[in-house]
This record gives sequence, C-alpha cells and structure tokens, in this order.
Amino acid sequence: MSDLRLTHIGGPTVLIEVGGWRLLTDPTFDSPGRKYNFGWGTGSVKLTGPAIAASELGRIDAVLLTHDHHDDNLDPAGRALLSQVGTVVTTVSGSDRLGGQTRGLEPWATTVLEARGRAPIEITATPCRHGPPLSRPLVGDVVGFALSWTGQEHGMVWISGDTVLYDGVRQVANRLQVEVALLHLGGVQFPVTGPVRYTLTAKDAVELCRLIRPRIAIPIHYEGWKHFKQGREAIEREFARAPEDIRRQIRWLPLGVETEIAG
Repeated sequence: MSDLRLTHIGGPTVLIEVGGWRLLTDPTFDSPGRKYNFGWGTGSVKLTGPAIAASELGRIDAVLLTHDHHDDNLDPAGRALLSQVGTVVTTVSGSDRLGGQTRGLEPWATTVLEARGRAPIEITATPCRHGPPLSRPLVGDVVGFALSWTGQEHGMVWISGDTVLYDGVRQVANRLQVEVALLHLGGVQFPVTGPVRYTLTAKDAVELCRLIRPRIAIPIHYEGWKHFKQGREAIEREFARAPEDIRRQIRWLPLGVETEIAG
C-alpha cells in the first residue's frame, strides 16, 4: 500500500487513493457565487467551484468529514454525496446529526476501514479547536484524521482539520509519526469578530511543521472562499522566510490533478 495518490479538488476537499481505497475529505462541490451563513453573524461566499465535479469522482469508499456544520467543509452538493458513500467518519456530534451508518470519533479514538481484498486502514481522530479559547460552544466540534496502514515506512497521513495552533494540535507531534500532512490553512477571519482567527495561518503552519517534521506538508483549505484571508501568494511569502528544512517539506498540489506521493 505504498501507492499513495492525492487529488486536491478544491478548498478542504481531497481524494486520497491508496491500496484500492478511495477516501474523500470534507466534500464541497457547489458551484461558485452562493452566499452561506455559518451562524453567529458569520458567513461567506464561494468564489470558485470544484476542479472535479462530484459526478465525475467514481466510487468513494469513505468520507472523512472534519465537521458537518459549516458549508465550506460540507456544502449541499457534498451533503448529497454522503448518501452514496458506505462510510462517513466525523465528530460524535456530527454523527448524531447525520445519523445512519456514520461513525463518530472523539479526539484520539480510532476506527478501522475494512473490505474484502484490501488491507485495512486505521483512522485516528486528532484534536482541533476551530477558533480562540472558549469558542467551542459557538463554533462546534471539529476533528482531524490520521491514517495508518501496513507498510508505511515514514509515518502516517494526517489531515489537520479546521483548527488554530494550540496545545491539542501540538499533541500530534508527541503522539504520532507523520509522513504526509494536509494542512487546513487560510487564516480564516470574519468582520464581526475582527482579528480573531479560526484556522491556521502560514506562520502557524511553519511552526507546526517544525514540531511535527512531516516529510511532506501540503497546503489545502486556502482558496475558493471569501473568508479565507491568506491565499497561496501570502502563504508562499511566509514559507519563503522559513528555515530551509521546512521549505523542503512544502508541496503544492495542482487542483484537479492526481498526484503520486512517493514513499
């Protein structure tokens, strides 16, 4: 199962293919132009559509849903896709809302994907805090995901989820060996809450890479929405100031292009 392939579809949405498995993160497939309300006076407009339409994806074995209650991570078209997927892994509160066969995980809990003819994949939920201290009652529960399977030589695949840099995320460095990190960036802000951030900034990403030391760090969740305040150009400027060993870790995925990640 060393044949890891990733396709960045847009925003937080990535197709992960390995060992015959096809996993999708945070499905967002709406067309651009629509305005969304996230609650408590926050909202956004979708600026670009997906690089690949949901109808063109083919079979999806499981969706890894960091949270279900914000449309920039699960929009209506993405929500419609869930009914066609065998397994959805998300937060416990999200599982209660979505129902069905959804698997809800608390941080550091695990579940296993199994299918005949394929090696199993273990999924571990990792902590997230989608805003400043004490914001959880307002912004809701979010998790990241670490994926492990037999034959990984350099560590796990980790999806950070929508989070700021705080002690819960720093635990990943102490508890997991990460080879490939998919980092939700964008430095999200809203006018109603001023300078408060709701996701990682590029500066946070540099610090996180220093702690976790992934072999490859891949920025996602930085384009396509009005509330993303740091796009690729701003992120690249910050990365350019990072130490050389961290700059070597960064890898950008072209949107809509399947990319092999060599083991």
